[in-house]
Amino acid sequence: MQAEHRGKAALVSDDNTPDDDFQEMLRRMLGGEGAEQLQNMGVDPAQMQQMMFALQQAMNSSGDEGISWDAAKTGALHIANQAGTSISSRDRADLDQAFQLADLWLGEATTLAATGEPLQVLTRGNWVEQTLPVWQELAEPVATSVADALTSALDQQAPDEMQGMIHGASRMLRQVGGTLFANQLGQVVGKLSKEVVSGGDVGLPLLPTGTAAIVPQNFADLGDGLGIPDDQLALYFAARELAHARLFKHAKWLRLHVMSQVTDYARGIHVDTRVLEDLAERFDPSNPSELQDALQSGALLPQQSEAQQNALARLENMLALIEGWVDVIAADATSRVPSLDKIAEATRRRRAVGGPAQDALGALVGLQLKPRRLREAAAMWRTVGDAVGQDARDALWDYPDLVPSASDIDDPSALIARLEAAARGDEAPRDEMDDALAQLLADAEDGDDEGEDSADGTEGPEGPRPA
Repeated sequence: MQAEHRGKAALVSDDNTPDDDFQEMLRRMLGGEGAEQLQNMGVDPAQMQQMMFALQQAMNSSGDEGISWDAAKTGALHIANQAGTSISSRDRADLDQAFQLADLWLGEATTLAATGEPLQVLTRGNWVEQTLPVWQELAEPVATSVADALTSALDQQAPDEMQGMIHGASRMLRQVGGTLFANQLGQVVGKLSKEVVSGGDVGLPLLPTGTAAIVPQNFADLGDGLGIPDDQLALYFAARELAHARLFKHAKWLRLHVMSQVTDYARGIHVDTRVLEDLAERFDPSNPSELQDALQSGALLPQQSEAQQNALARLENMLALIEGWVDVIAADATSRVPSLDKIAEATRRRRAVGGPAQDALGALVGLQLKPRRLREAAAMWRTVGDAVGQDARDALWDYPDLVPSASDIDDPSALIARLEAAARGDEAPRDEMDDALAQLLADAEDGDDEGEDSADGTEGPEGPRPA
């Protein structure tokens, strides 16, 4: 190992500055020998070329401490456009017709108003360009942690003769680590572009509020092997996408609420320094594939902390409520579709299983976007709607404090009782939360009374005080 370090140290010159030395080492790393090694390992030459170009850009940039996401966009668009097709006028016309009919039917299934926004018909590349800013927001904390941890680990593992070079080039090391992560994110988003069917397909609000979108190429692939007529499939997915758009348009607080829960989770992410230190100890700059493998497998992300588990539970609960409501509304709106049950079941299974790209995203940022309680949440919305009607059910999205809780998903009877009491004008039945709040207010009032008694010289908790 020391001999290997000495070999790397021999790449530098005593007359160079640390930045010069490190740039020279990276230039040799990114030269013909390093590229040839990666190509011999079976790495896609086009992807390899993009990664090398991105690393060279990171090496040559100056003064910018942030992470350049150009590598993510370039890589994602490369994958999305590899087998991407354009949108024919026939496809656009058919989908427009399906969405117009589904929007009409939704008026019977929910009291939430139509968005009034035109349908967005997207190619895979369009989907990448429109959603990548949200993916960057999601991945930024992890990318920063990877970049910082890489610098720290290499600094600790480097031999004495390389300490000056590593310390002087810390900014560049951070950019290289961040660029590798951004490149990995681009691969994941590019693969996702081949799987998603609509704007709300992933669960997160990736598109502007109220936007309904569909990717015709992926929609066509989805119908293969299901034995369901394309027009029926289009009506169901149009109803789902429009219901999703109506919900986020109506509940203006919902997008920020979901994204803040994602941020709360992401802030708790940190890199497993033991894994990274072990990786840094045997790190060969001419072969960065091992670091990429560690990023892709999720090996750098340790077990979730308790705070992260709580944040993830809140996020999963909200995603289940959103998707469960959309399922119920879409099913009611498309009740005339003959193959409804078959389509709905196939959709639920597809979402529960996910795909390779969603699994890769989970490994990369530690976040699984598969609401585990989807069926339970849908059953709760169905029960509530049957008991109190559409108006009261949909009004639960008016404010965040009205949204059903995890306990309501388990047993909606208390929620229904509150809604029925409110409809009659009666006082809502008390529950454990009401009792706990009343006790808290009573304790606070007792404390204020004791403080006032002590202040005016009357009997307090420690006896009378002289005036």
